[in-house]
Amino acid sequence: MNQILDAVRSALLPLDIRSVIELLIVGGVAYWLLSLIQGTTAAALLRGIALVYLVGSVAASVFGLVVLGWLLRNSLPALLVAIPILFQPELRRALEQIGRAGGFARAGPVTASQRTIDIISSAAGRLSERNWGALIVLERQIPLGEYVDTGIRIDGTLSVEFLLSIFYPHSPLHDGAVIVRGDRVLAAGSVLPLSETTQTGHQFGTRHRAAIGITAQTDAISIVVSEETGRIAVCNNGRIVRNLDEQKLRHVLPLLYRSNVTDAIPHLLRLRVPSRAS
Repeated sequence: MNQILDAVRSALLPLDIRSVIELLIVGGVAYWLLSLIQGTTAAALLRGIALVYLVGSVAASVFGLVVLGWLLRNSLPALLVAIPILFQPELRRALEQIGRAGGFARAGPVTASQRTIDIISSAAGRLSERNWGALIVLERQIPLGEYVDTGIRIDGTLSVEFLLSIFYPHSPLHDGAVIVRGDRVLAAGSVLPLSETTQTGHQFGTRHRAAIGITAQTDAISIVVSEETGRIAVCNNGRIVRNLDEQKLRHVLPLLYRSNVTDAIPHLLRLRVPSRAS
């Protein structure tokens, strides 16, 4: 008898381990996908779809609604086709994160020189003093060529005076974004994707939403200066830290350029001041 029990136990044990591993993998992937859409319009859309199917299935089962049950069952294939369209931004972001983690992003340094940090910080400080609105995007590993093409290509040397001339209120390029790679200004007047995050959609204007949007879809860092208040904000990974000054920005940028961005988040939170209208 003991031999039979041992044989049964040895036969079931690998299956149990495989089942646990499979559940962990599926649960981890589901959690990761849900974390990508948290706080976005896609989360509300997903809740709406789930609610419709839940209520419809319960109603069809309880009241014997044959036609409704048939519609719900046969709409699943169409829904599978519609998912890539409905969740295109989130799927793109997920694939970019996989490619970045797998080393498929453009090879190159992810740190900025101290000169670049000093120029960006000084320019942001002077723009803030003059209440000139500005949006500066710092490219990291993921190339921003598609956004460079939406603006005017420059490929000029980065300098404080150059940035001030671009964001001068009467300049034809002051409303767009400046994209910087290393110590070169690639383009000015570029158009960026707007953030669809429900938590920020009603707080900020177009410039701040664009600053958040580009960092949510790529690994870029964006610095934005409010035209109304002159306050400086920095965005990374779809998050924004507001009410910075030149010295705080000079301290934050090297932290954000670290390969492990989460190391910088506690420092950013300590730099927060009470949030006010931007």
